[in-house]
This record gives sequence, structure tokens and C-alpha cells, in this order.
Amino acid sequence: MKKEWIFEETAVESYAGYKGEETPRAFYYGGRRIEVKEILDRWYEGGIDPTGITHDYFKVKTAEGVRVLLRYTPRFQAWTVCLQAPATQDADH
Repeated sequence: MKKEWIFEETAVESYAGYKGEETPRAFYYGGRRIEVKEILDRWYEGGIDPTGITHDYFKVKTAEGVRVLLRYTPRFQAWTVCLQAPATQDADH
């Protein structure tokens, strides 16, 4: 069975550094504010093709200890959250 990433639009409070929306501090889901306690990993996708869409990814741990993936798309200035992701080898980290 193929597992898919499911991203949903969200609002994010972030630290805006010199590059703009740089580091997420909290996001909103299900009508509540969820604080980001720790950024576990960060990477980006795209950038080779100047006409292509790029994404900045943040694997974060919430104050409740839940790990989620936040994605920022600079072209649309939009954040999405992935609460349901395929299991990976580091799923228990």
C-alpha cells in the first residue's frame, strides 16, 4: 500500500530573518495554536530551475512532543503542515 504525504494549509508564526519567513515558532491547527519547541531538521527542495517552485521544510517537535513537518513555499508565501506522513527509518527518533 502506497503511503502519501498529506499537507494542509496552516498559519504559522515565524521568526523573520534577513530572508523573510525563516524559522517557525508556532502554527495553528484545529482551531488552536501549537508551539514549536524544537526544530529537529531543516532542508529545502528546488532552486535549480528559476521558474520552478521551491519549498523550505522544517521537521519540528511541538511543546506536546509531537513531531510534524512544516513546509513553506516562498513563491506563494504559504505554509502547510503535514501531520500524516509515511513512516521512515527514523520514525522512532
